[in-house]
Amino acid sequence: MDDADLAGRFDELNLKTSLYASRKDEPQAVATGTCLFCEEPVADGRRWCDAGCRNDWEKENG
Repeated sequence: MDDADLAGRFDELNLKTSLYASRKDEPQAVATGTCLFCEEPVADGRRWCDAGCRNDWEKENG
C-alpha cells in the first residue's frame, strides 16, 4: 500500500465520520401509526401519508 492508497482511505474514513456526526443529531422519524406531519392515520410501518408530508416534515426537522 502506497501513500496514495493511504490518503484515499483516510479521506474515505474522514467523509464517513463527518456524515455520521452530522446525522446523529437529526430528529428520528419513528412510525407511530399516524403521519408525522399531518397526523392522519397511516398503515403499519409508514411514517408519512405521502411524499409531500415527508418533504414538509424533513424541511421542518432536517
